[in-house]
Amino acid sequence: MLTIYIYSFASVSLISLISLVGVFTLSLKEDVLRKYIFIFISVAVGALLGDAFIHLIPEALEESTNTTLTSTLIVAGILVFFILEKFMHWHHHGEDKEEIGVHPIGKLVLLSDGIHNFIDGIIIAASFMVSIPVGIATTIAVLLHEIPQEIGDFAVLLHSGYTKKRALWLNFLSALSAVLGVIVLFILGDLAEFTSAWFLPLAAGGFIYIAVADLIPELQKTKELKYSAFQLLAVIVGILAMISLTFLE
Repeated sequence: MLTIYIYSFASVSLISLISLVGVFTLSLKEDVLRKYIFIFISVAVGALLGDAFIHLIPEALEESTNTTLTSTLIVAGILVFFILEKFMHWHHHGEDKEEIGVHPIGKLVLLSDGIHNFIDGIIIAASFMVSIPVGIATTIAVLLHEIPQEIGDFAVLLHSGYTKKRALWLNFLSALSAVLGVIVLFILGDLAEFTSAWFLPLAAGGFIYIAVADLIPELQKTKELKYSAFQLLAVIVGILAMISLTFLE
């Protein structure tokens, strides 16, 4: 059992470090980075929608014993994030000067990504409990899955008004929820599967809301044909990245 613990925590620690992929942008000037951020935002749209519809929802339905409940939880996830954003907008008016100019979408991304990483931690630990090879295969799949998503998340945080260093740090803290997922799995055992069955559709609903309600409207502000074509291409890249991961599952 000790070997399973070591492999599980080592795996989620590695995956958490993937959130630091945005570090390569620290060498870029912030004005240059923000000028081309729309490309990364577009990739994020594709990755979020692809993740929700190609990975999270099918997996939730596969594990579900009540598809109506699972579908309702997806809708509930959308509504929960709608309410959260409303609350954050209201709270936004009372924030201190340090947070002025930070759009609530950044906090929503951190929350939804935190839920997703928590589920990843549960899945990875459960895989290692099946066998070491299965756990390693699952870790590789999650690792490749996280790279495009974390780049997209980092871009959204920058777009929300966070500085590069703050966005990087917050993204890393959100990624650490995978460690919590491993701990929950080992403490709760069989109950963790029940927890995952509820969190998967909720996370999917959150991803759909962020992509459709917040990010796509931002992309629609660009009217120039050339940039619109780049946006569409980047969205497709994000979706294809999620599709390609199905071959590893």
